[in-house]
Amino acid sequence: MFNDHINIDDEISFCVSTEIFKIKTKIEVQKFTKKSSLVPDIDKHYVFDEKTTVSILQGLKHNKKVLVQGLHGTGKSTHIEQIAARLNWPCIRINLDSHISRFDLLGKDAIVLKEGKQITTFKDGVLPWSIKNPVILVLDEYDAGRPDVMFVIQRILESEGKLTLLEQNKVIKPHKFSRIFATSNTVGLGDTAGIYHGTQQINQGQLDRWNIVTTLNYLKPDIEEKIISKKVKDFYINNKKNVSQMVNLANLTREGFKNADISVLMSPRTTLSWAENSVYFNNIDLAFQLSFFNKCEENDQLIINEYYQRCFGREILGYEAF
Repeated sequence: MFNDHINIDDEISFCVSTEIFKIKTKIEVQKFTKKSSLVPDIDKHYVFDEKTTVSILQGLKHNKKVLVQGLHGTGKSTHIEQIAARLNWPCIRINLDSHISRFDLLGKDAIVLKEGKQITTFKDGVLPWSIKNPVILVLDEYDAGRPDVMFVIQRILESEGKLTLLEQNKVIKPHKFSRIFATSNTVGLGDTAGIYHGTQQINQGQLDRWNIVTTLNYLKPDIEEKIISKKVKDFYINNKKNVSQMVNLANLTREGFKNADISVLMSPRTTLSWAENSVYFNNIDLAFQLSFFNKCEENDQLIINEYYQRCFGREILGYEAF
């Protein structure tokens, strides 16, 4: 993939954010009329957060580096992908885990077969390829990147974003529609809460190179209920009251987490899994155990049991379905 060139420069129109994303702020942004294989699929039920959407759209329009920060399960990467999907903007995501090396990012020499002979040629990594093409590059788990990898990324965070490949003795100038975004669970200050092991402090000189830093919070209860109603229709039709109770319970865990009463919380992703498992097992209590409760340590389970009793009028601790 990283040796292919995406040619869609002549297929550009403009759209208005209020019409495409159903938000209040009006922004005219580029849209590709041609859809490539790297454009994410559209989730027609996705609900866009106003502030986050505006931040991402301004980054796309003005070629600014955007960092989306927030707790797990808020949909940071998905938010970027769903905007890209509606703009037909090619988008790739890479996870900056401990296995990503500078060679993965920059590229390396490789032996290929050409005209029946083995020759050595340089294969571009994800960074040079993405900045040479009209692609949104999303750096997931940005606060978990290794120091040597982070300094490689720092090269392309400058205003002009040129990338120097010492191995090739050349400087790559970014494509006019190449964009760089990142997501993180922390804002570069390290894992102060003790829940995101592997994250670390980000060099403040590098953090300063991000033009826009926005925070994506969890959904409002009515919106979260609406999403469940659309994505798990069979469950919602017969369990409207239960869905409201499920979302209330999720928000209790989030408040408890903020207050340091518990060390885990229910993300919207977890709530959705709970609804789906309730359909599979035809049992809300069992589905809750399988979706979330069994992931919690004993002290957390005691408090979550109180939350469950408050929302559903019954205890979940000690519940046996079989």
